[in-house]
Amino acid sequence: MEEYIFEQCDIINNLLTANDENTAREKLIKLLDYHYNNHLSYTPLVNHLIRETGLFPYLQTKTASWEERFIYEVFKVNIGEKEPITLHREQSLLLKKLLDGQNIAVSAPTSFGKSFVIDAFIKIRKPNNVLIIVPTIALTDETRRRLYKKFANEYKIITTTDVEPAEKNIFIFPQERAINYLDKVEFFDIMIIDEFYKASRNFDKERSPSLIKAIIKLGNKSKQKYFLAPNISALDENPFTKDMEFIKLDFNTVFLEVRELYKEINKDEQKKTETLIDILNFKDRKSLIYAGTYANIDTISNILISRYREKHNKKLNQFADWLSKNYSYNWSLTHLVKRGSGIHNGRLHRSLSQIQVRLFEDSDGLHNIISTSSIIEGVNTSAENVILWMNKNGRSSLNDFTYRNIIGRGGRMFKHFIGKIYILDKPPLSEQTQLDLPFPEEILGDLDEKLYQNVLTKEQVAKILYYQDEMSEILGARVYERLKNESVFQSSNAELVKEIAIDMSLNPESWNGLSYLNSSNRDKWDDNLYKIINLKPGNWETYNSTFVAFIKVLRDNWFKSIPELLKELEPYDIGIDDFFKLERNVTYKFASILKDVNILQKEILRNKNYDISRFVSWTSHAFLPSVVFQLEEYGLPRMISKKIHKSNVIDFTNNALTIHSTIDIFNELGIENLRQRVEFDDFDNYILDYFYDGINTNEKK
Repeated sequence: MEEYIFEQCDIINNLLTANDENTAREKLIKLLDYHYNNHLSYTPLVNHLIRETGLFPYLQTKTASWEERFIYEVFKVNIGEKEPITLHREQSLLLKKLLDGQNIAVSAPTSFGKSFVIDAFIKIRKPNNVLIIVPTIALTDETRRRLYKKFANEYKIITTTDVEPAEKNIFIFPQERAINYLDKVEFFDIMIIDEFYKASRNFDKERSPSLIKAIIKLGNKSKQKYFLAPNISALDENPFTKDMEFIKLDFNTVFLEVRELYKEINKDEQKKTETLIDILNFKDRKSLIYAGTYANIDTISNILISRYREKHNKKLNQFADWLSKNYSYNWSLTHLVKRGSGIHNGRLHRSLSQIQVRLFEDSDGLHNIISTSSIIEGVNTSAENVILWMNKNGRSSLNDFTYRNIIGRGGRMFKHFIGKIYILDKPPLSEQTQLDLPFPEEILGDLDEKLYQNVLTKEQVAKILYYQDEMSEILGARVYERLKNESVFQSSNAELVKEIAIDMSLNPESWNGLSYLNSSNRDKWDDNLYKIINLKPGNWETYNSTFVAFIKVLRDNWFKSIPELLKELEPYDIGIDDFFKLERNVTYKFASILKDVNILQKEILRNKNYDISRFVSWTSHAFLPSVVFQLEEYGLPRMISKKIHKSNVIDFTNNALTIHSTIDIFNELGIENLRQRVEFDDFDNYILDYFYDGINTNEKK
């Protein structure tokens, strides 16, 4: 054993001498894993190599020389927790650049530990306004939970729109929400863009224009910028990052052991299934199974349900019963959960995804999660095993960038030195990823050509001026200028906004009756719902008639349970998975178009006094009280909110409630008092623990 350790140290030292630090670090991490598995303390030589490779947090000070102990202490920083933590060398490099006021765009591996740098910057610099833009709602709440515990006593942490800023704020938003604070905040001390590669239409065709718009408009009000992404080889010259230093870091804190089992499987589906089962049966490891498509999630779910018996795990049985009662008794997830597996995709209710991730983190919870790409976009979880079932990302094949992002979920610092990656389908060819950020034409109509002339070409300026002339002719120059400056339009497609404005102006009678949408008589909704839906045909992932029927049934979302709603939707062949998909389309895509229509009709059809703000609010909150809908982002499902409301503890229909005042009420009540006043199920209580963990600061606990 000692001889083996010395031999490995000699190899690592030779690699360092040859300036091959990355390979040396990989071999060192494997050696640390050997120590971990054999319960061995590090020798002074191992500690010395840890120092040489920059992995300072891994140092064991009890067996280290005074030089290594000194390094361990020097690289300690306060990140808002009770005890300072030691940063590794590259984290410290980035923190120093940020503290020096530099603008930096960073490509670093998934295991890098980027959150420590952000938290340390906030704690040391104490900025007044921090803006963090994240790609998903799930990542919004994960970031909020981390920062709330550390900084809620110093900062107002804002994740939803229509919240009044305080003197010191940390804003955490997806890009679409961030724009709402353009005129509410004088400046941001720093703008942080997480996963900034999504500003390229190559990686997110639908949402990249809105992220570019946020980078332009909010970046103009930001003193400093910090952009983060994994696996970027080079950053193409572009106007959005021209004042930023691009730093590419190949600094891994874990080692990925990749096993290309697809070569043995050779497209034999039965062999592929048996290989999956063998991997899951080997030891007691947590596994992320990347399915690639929704259909593959069903395929893998059926395999696991048919091949595994129920675990008779009390917590998982309670969760399965809760799912059956509150969602659907014949949903495959209820059967899957009993066998120790869960599902993660972008359609599930936000709280439901968060609960499963929490159970995955629990040692006696879920052992496997079957996922689409949402697991790499939505949360920062990781596992000892990552299994790639198919080389797909929806309809498209995986590109090398996304593939590396997926396998980067393997391993975890201090827990799994080695991430074990199992490839069951031929992966994409390895390639360098140069990030291109072309200017999206969709947002030209929303920009001021004078204010942003430094990022616009002559042709783009000409297009803006032409667009402004057209919109000014329809709305009037002053009105259009005001709307443009306020960035009120939700759509990232300026041409669609113009088309709606032209139609309203030329055919005002065809827009009669929109106010019927405010009516409680749903029979009067049909014509107007079809009118809005047809503005973006093919955008709703179902037949127009089915979508209209769904919206009308969803109107009872607050008054009926999901099983009751599903019963009403049976004639339209809408099951639980369709329910998630269509509700998401109502609250996001449909509500956004409605809001734009309402803004335009107030100006163009002014004499008719149309205002469907009430219906816009209903749809954007899935016909739930706004605070109830927002609480789902905090990890509290609507079913539990309904119980609290029916017990007369909190009146969620009170329009004076805001998300922050509601959180204050929850904290004043306290979890034990709430449990005494409301009859909760066993799994309700598990969820409440998770919810309260995300709204309490360390000081309050």
